[in-house]
Order: sequence, then C-alpha cells, then structure tokens
Amino acid sequence: MTPEQRARRVGETMFAVDTASKDTMGMELLACEPGRALMRMAVKPLHLNGHQICHGGFIFTLADSTFAFACNSHNRNAVAAGCSIEFLRPAHAGDVLTCEGLEQTLSGRHGIYDMRVSNQRGEVVAMFRGKSATIQGTVFPEGA
Repeated sequence: MTPEQRARRVGETMFAVDTASKDTMGMELLACEPGRALMRMAVKPLHLNGHQICHGGFIFTLADSTFAFACNSHNRNAVAAGCSIEFLRPAHAGDVLTCEGLEQTLSGRHGIYDMRVSNQRGEVVAMFRGKSATIQGTVFPEGA
C-alpha cells in the first residue's frame, strides 16, 4: 500500500464514524493525504454568535478536525497534545470555510501541524497550530 492509499483509507475510515465533524457540524472531508488534510464547512445561521458572526468555537472545530485527519494520515493513532488558534477575520452566514492542514515536522511520537482556514474569497479567517502525540494502535489494521 502506498502512503497515498494509506492516507486515503485513514480518511475514509475515520470520517465514516466522525459524527461530530460530519453530522453535527456538516463538514466535508475533501482530501486526506500523507501529512495533509483538506476539509470544508458552510457557515449556517446555527453557527452564529451574538455578534451574528461565526462562533470561534466552530472555526476552531473545523481546524481541529482537519488537524485530526492530517496527523492520523500515516495510520498511526495520533491525538492532540496541544494547540492554539489566531482569529484573523470574521466569517458570516453563507460563507464557505475551507481548512488545509499541513504537517510541518514529525519526529518520534510528536508532530507539528499548521491549519489555514480560508473563506470562499481566499481570505484567511484563522491560523491554527497543533501538536500531535502518537498513541498505541492504528486507524485500520494493515496486513502482515
């Protein structure tokens, strides 16, 4: 199995049971590649806060979900060990947010990943950095 096939299968396997991202948030997984993931979410009225802009927690969740797919793409179970986000501009109802996550480094049990959340005009809405830690197991079993 190539790294690309492995990552694609990780994405398919995880997304199929990711109720939070898929069903609750309405996200789409567009790509899962080695060390990279791409997700999309339309901002709906239910995502708006008291200022009538997208609640930062929903933007964070999009970035965090993208981070999960990117850091698990090698089929080694990985979880978040820490993360931070910078909000750069608001998102509004009707906006379509796309998040691209890229692996910056993977060393031993830890990886660093950067997520860029952009709107449909290509404007950067937020930047998220996550640190992953691998734990025991794999997303799907690989043959011996």
